[in-house]
Amino acid sequence: MNILIAGGTGFIGTALCAYLLKKGHDVVVKTRNTQSVSANIKAISDLSQITADQTFDAVINLAGEPIANKRWSASQVRKILESRLQTTEELIEFFKASKHKPAVFISSSAIGYYGTDTSDDEINEEGSSDLSFSSTLCAKWEASALQAESLGIRTCVLRTGIVLGKGGGALAKMLPPFKLGLGGKIGTGKQWMSWIHLSDMVAIIDYCIHQKDLRGAINCTAPKPVTNHDFTKALGKAIHRPTVFNMPAIAIKVLMGEMGQELLLAGKRVVPARLQATGFKFDYQQIDAALAEVLKK
Repeated sequence: MNILIAGGTGFIGTALCAYLLKKGHDVVVKTRNTQSVSANIKAISDLSQITADQTFDAVINLAGEPIANKRWSASQVRKILESRLQTTEELIEFFKASKHKPAVFISSSAIGYYGTDTSDDEINEEGSSDLSFSSTLCAKWEASALQAESLGIRTCVLRTGIVLGKGGGALAKMLPPFKLGLGGKIGTGKQWMSWIHLSDMVAIIDYCIHQKDLRGAINCTAPKPVTNHDFTKALGKAIHRPTVFNMPAIAIKVLMGEMGQELLLAGKRVVPARLQATGFKFDYQQIDAALAEVLKK
């Protein structure tokens, strides 16, 4: 296949490109940092660089300013929102102008769509949104992507949880204090952490390309989410370190503000109902096995 990826140099994108190349696909990556793309991938900085006769079987949108890199100041909130909507709208305009449209458009979203729900109830793709920033961001992002449906393009929006993999993602930020024996639960530790192994995340994207009946919102989380308390214990066990330095909720709120409240204290018990209903098989369903694989030497 010919596949176009926006944001293919990030944590998920890099792993996805390697996977697709191994499968024999031709990959074009749209990125501001064209120098970071490997030699066997064509890199472009603007969609205008695509020639009129070039067609794509699938387009994948992973682009966006990282949501947890900085405190949510007004300027950072604007940057997070605009980085997602701008790229998505550019792709929609590209589709409108394309004579030969892709069969499928796969666009990122996040489980932040479900807002600040802190209950123990499982949340499937029918779960509702709220007025929090994370939820509003994802709702606008998805609405932009789903415009492709009116153009006759099957569209999947991936509501992704905490992605665990080597060399990046959330785990890269968690590991330093844990390795020093300074790790511990956050707040009460009762909030849910809906996670997914990077290899399963990549496999889901490939599955969406080929599963022609799959469209709309798709929860990209492992079938067995865990509480922050259980995740903390599992991570400490995996690296053989104690986990006694707990972070009080008030400290998170003071240090990180709204970002800490929504991303660290308001966990959601999200389950991949639609993937399981269509027969997708997860390689990593248990947090202990996932962490063991990621952290092995």
